[in-house]
Amino acid sequence: MLMGLLAIAGREIREGSRNHWIVASTLLLATLSLTIAILGSTPTGTVKANALDIVVVSLSSLTTLLVPLISLLLAHDAIVGEQERGTLLLLLSYPVARSQVLIGKFIGHLSLLCFATLIGYSAAAIAVTARGDLTPQESWHSFSVMVGSSILLGAVFISIGYAISVHVASRGAAVIAAVGVWLLFVLLYDMALLGILVLDQGRHIGPTGFNVLLLLNPNDAYRVLNLTASADVRLLSGMAGMSAGAQLHPTFLIADLSVWVVIPLLAARVKFERKEL
Repeated sequence: MLMGLLAIAGREIREGSRNHWIVASTLLLATLSLTIAILGSTPTGTVKANALDIVVVSLSSLTTLLVPLISLLLAHDAIVGEQERGTLLLLLSYPVARSQVLIGKFIGHLSLLCFATLIGYSAAAIAVTARGDLTPQESWHSFSVMVGSSILLGAVFISIGYAISVHVASRGAAVIAAVGVWLLFVLLYDMALLGILVLDQGRHIGPTGFNVLLLLNPNDAYRVLNLTASADVRLLSGMAGMSAGAQLHPTFLIADLSVWVVIPLLAARVKFERKEL
């Protein structure tokens, strides 16, 4: 079973490495993170903020836009695309179970995302280190949490992409569904949440209800996790009051993101096992 998973994962990595947009995504993340690191050093003398904390705040906001999009582009046609090209039946003719195909593809796509994220965000860390400023250990911890949780957020949307891919009938429908999911979680959900909170004015939605609403969006769970990672980050991001109101422990937020990975992937597996090819 392990050899089958590794073979499928290796196939996805080889195919992904030949895609120019994978390289472009890595370069985009590296360029943006490097730019943030360089420009982020400008206000440190005024507000006495650490450069790496500024990078964490800026990259956390950038990640909620780019990483879900990159992940959905990776995964939205993982199954339906192979089906349309006629390669899925050939793949399943080998002694591998459908669940192995799905998990192997997930490992391969997640590996590609890990590569792009680590290379891209390492550029910011190198730029901050090259400046020679003393960076507190707490800031490095916040940066490490951001990188790890960015990969976890990507895993969420890869999983959602697979759920899309096994339920739609064509690549065109998969693209439309992926764009709709991206708009929902990145833009529309928070706009709706803000409107609900304004209309409610604290009459019905208390702290517990607010926490639940945040956890229903993986982007919001990621944002709270990283923008409340330390006192300096909370101050820079304007989330000092938010962290007190949300009262969500980092372990709980990571668990929530993990659940967001597992549930769509299980849904994709169940549908794929029953899918007629």
